[in-house]
Amino acid sequence: MGFEIIMPRIRRELYNKEICACSIFGAMNQGGERVSASGVMKAIANMRVRGNGLGGGFAAYGIYPDYKDYYAFHLMFTGKSPQAKQEAKLELEDFLSSRFDVVNDEEIPHDDEVKLRDPPLVWRYFVLPKEGWDDSGIVPSEGDYIADQIMAVNAGIDNAYVFSSGKNMGCFKGVGYPEEVGEYFMLDRMYRAHTWTAHGRFPTNTRAWWGGAHPFSLLDTTVVHNGEVSSYGTNRWYLEMYGYACTLQTDTEVIAYAADLLMRRQKLPLEVVAKILAPPIWNSIDRLPEKERKLLTTLRMVYGPLLMNGPFAVIIGTTGRMIGLTDRIRLRPITAATRGETFYISSEEASIRLISPELDRVWTPNGGEPVVAELKSTKKVLI
Repeated sequence: MGFEIIMPRIRRELYNKEICACSIFGAMNQGGERVSASGVMKAIANMRVRGNGLGGGFAAYGIYPDYKDYYAFHLMFTGKSPQAKQEAKLELEDFLSSRFDVVNDEEIPHDDEVKLRDPPLVWRYFVLPKEGWDDSGIVPSEGDYIADQIMAVNAGIDNAYVFSSGKNMGCFKGVGYPEEVGEYFMLDRMYRAHTWTAHGRFPTNTRAWWGGAHPFSLLDTTVVHNGEVSSYGTNRWYLEMYGYACTLQTDTEVIAYAADLLMRRQKLPLEVVAKILAPPIWNSIDRLPEKERKLLTTLRMVYGPLLMNGPFAVIIGTTGRMIGLTDRIRLRPITAATRGETFYISSEEASIRLISPELDRVWTPNGGEPVVAELKSTKKVLI
């Protein structure tokens, strides 16, 4: 009797989860000159292959000179029906009227000819806290008061989300490719900013929805992110102890809140913040001179739960500053460049050269080391 031996064909199953995509781009005119979004939209569109059309967005600084002293709240109302969206809007406006003086509000202009998936009702309010907001003496600062109210809205009012809340700046985001989101909000036609950041999304762990698109923002801090924060659970637990409510269903949210906690509330130097978020490994710390070794050991002990584990590259924006940072071993790409007074940060050099073919300097920042662009003066920003 013969036997036919059939050897099973062993095939290597390809890893079908894409975790190295997403595109980030930033441009700052350090002289404070405000420019349109056309260049940034062109640059981020050049990295279209890094996304899949499930999220895109922009942050812009210096766009509201007529309301520069007011907080610009951008709201999205995401109910499944027009009635649900209006009900959320009415509840939100009742909330605002009891806590803020609203000097102007309007629907954020958009182009309905640009077709994006399931667009929410998107509105903006220019506000200041009502007189007496600090009578209790419990809230340390106006910024903390604003942040507390944003957390209350995002966690407590169904279908209402504050996705931008700084002064003289704003975020615009949605489900689509970033250039489509830019066209939807007519960014190249309606706004001029001294600093633009942009993001093209390839969701890995969470569903695609408007609130989950980047940038993530709190007050004037914005974050666009490429990568995956595997320490999200620990980071979230730590931030919740300081009153931050993570409600937007993606890991990038913790980076924005960590930046707010460390830079605004605790006023730590940027170099220290970078060593908290992306510290050297212990073997490297052990080989450092004693003074530096003690500092980094202390930071790891005190701020261990804020270590952002996993591969990442981020651009953090604040008023007057744009920061690029990668994980400590640089598992996600980032390139920096300058031309005249313009400073660029990008996932790919090609996107920078597309809008600025001749550059004065191009370099690749080291892992865990921040690259920083700053305005030379804030006076031009306020004109």
